[in-house]
Amino acid sequence: MGSLSGGNGSLWGMGFFHSQEWSSGRRRRSNGGKSSNSDSVDANGGAGYRFPLKQAMTASSLALTGDTIAQLRERWLKNKDNLPDPSHPKDMIGALLSEHDWLRSIRMASYGFLLYGPGTYAWYSYLDRCMPKQSVENVMMKVLLNQIVLGPSVIAVIFAWNNLWLGKLSELPNKYQKDALPTLLFGFRFWIPVSVLNFWAIPLQARVAFMSMASIFWNFCLSATMSK
Repeated sequence: MGSLSGGNGSLWGMGFFHSQEWSSGRRRRSNGGKSSNSDSVDANGGAGYRFPLKQAMTASSLALTGDTIAQLRERWLKNKDNLPDPSHPKDMIGALLSEHDWLRSIRMASYGFLLYGPGTYAWYSYLDRCMPKQSVENVMMKVLLNQIVLGPSVIAVIFAWNNLWLGKLSELPNKYQKDALPTLLFGFRFWIPVSVLNFWAIPLQARVAFMSMASIFWNFCLSATMSK
């Protein structure tokens, strides 16, 4: 749950939403501490809220990719003995996609666009305003906050979003009881090392690609959990 970026990790991996905020701060420092009106608006939101369209579209595409991979894997495991010969890849791909659940894909993509992308952008902008210095303490604090604040929040929201679309809100408490804690604990094992590596070792110009790949894997895990 979700991804998942200079000085930040991700909403469970979507740390690349932060790079725009980091660049604005760097421009202000290079101008002797003075910021343009547009930078002030972007960094502080003082002139009104601007929907982060680029970040939302990125999150939506990653969620869609993860769900597509999850669906292909599920159909492969279920029907691998009845699929066309691997020497005819077009026929095999056509067979795998013929039963694609597009409503499920739209459900995941809309979550990324409306909630995951904008939410992570706002969260990491806030973290960077509170902890702008790139120090070991700040990096560790951001990683910790991701796990104890954002992790449970993301799981709660995605489960509720999925059940709302399915018209099964009455079953949401059972879904939380059955799947929330295992998903959260798995997220800890995956995103803590990924986030630390991202903060500490990945160059700024490579962080988008690094976290995007991690987010595709996590969205695959989320989609598989949602379909249970």
